[in-house]
Amino acid sequence: MIKVLGNMATLWLFLVPSITWAAGSEYSLPRTNAVPGGIVILPLAATTSPRPVAHLQNRRLMVIPHQGQWTALVGLALSTTPGQYHIRVQQRGRNDYHVAFSIQDKRYRTQRLRIKNKRFVDPSAKDLKRIWKEKALIQSYFRHYTEPDRSLQAFVRPTPGRRSSSFGLRRIFNGKARKPHSGMDIAAATGTPVQAPAAGTVIAVGDYFFNGRSVFIDHGQGLVSMFCHLSKITVQPGQTVQRLDQVGKVGATGRVTGPHLHWSLSLNDARVDPALFLDTTRNVSRE
Repeated sequence: MIKVLGNMATLWLFLVPSITWAAGSEYSLPRTNAVPGGIVILPLAATTSPRPVAHLQNRRLMVIPHQGQWTALVGLALSTTPGQYHIRVQQRGRNDYHVAFSIQDKRYRTQRLRIKNKRFVDPSAKDLKRIWKEKALIQSYFRHYTEPDRSLQAFVRPTPGRRSSSFGLRRIFNGKARKPHSGMDIAAATGTPVQAPAAGTVIAVGDYFFNGRSVFIDHGQGLVSMFCHLSKITVQPGQTVQRLDQVGKVGATGRVTGPHLHWSLSLNDARVDPALFLDTTRNVSRE
């Protein structure tokens, strides 16, 4: 359900940033799923008007042109409580306004895993110090926001293989409940190439306690991919990558039960189901 709420006067002049949308590039909207861990798509205004800027709870949202309308893509964190929400929209030449939407509940399945290295279930004080430091770094990467100079592309799977764990699973490690699974796991042999699912810029690479060797790619407007447990990283921070460029190789670093790729996708600092972005209608080849 979507509706526009009453106008709210703004007390300052908002300057709309310039943005260029590359001719000939395609963009396939993700599938909408108004549940925790899902995505809501909200039409805002005709593209004949200035590009709006939209926020959800102080997080700036992706706004793209689609079929003649500026359209907001809203990522919903797994911790979101079902109910009524609204985004705040700012647009040059008119008062601020709100667009409301509803979030439904969803019950994700439970997955039980056995980890041989008990440090990954009950970290030591030294481990915890490292974990909290790395958590702050990773959080800053997910909050990265840039204005793209390209249209966003349909996403493709970053590596072949069987999906071994789906997004949102409530995870039990060695009998102890931990945070829900915030990505998609794809089982593949060590050394299998990992490719960028869409064009972007490498924000950071690193080796983390839980995530192992990891790569972060900024796809623009708060949309960030994280690839974890790699055996090898083949890109550098600041490097521009195109869809299907290799960024690393599948491995078993960090907290794992075997070699696989963990792919998290963050939209406006909310981890969302990557499957919603995948183009399931056709195979996409390198351009």
